[in-house]
Amino acid sequence: MKFNVLPQLIQFLREELAIPHPDIELALRQSESSTNQLPIVLWQYGLVSLDELDRIFDWLRTA
Repeated sequence: MKFNVLPQLIQFLREELAIPHPDIELALRQSESSTNQLPIVLWQYGLVSLDELDRIFDWLRTA
């Protein structure tokens, strides 16, 4: 994931998927070494469903 896409991704997560900011911050801390792992970390921690994970990947493809 390109770094400049990160703010837009966070906005998508908050506005479209209604993921609370603290949950996003947790996932960002856990994926700190590799930002492109953020969607997977969200899913691993149970913060998004498989359907939501698919929506995130769809969004990333078009970003």
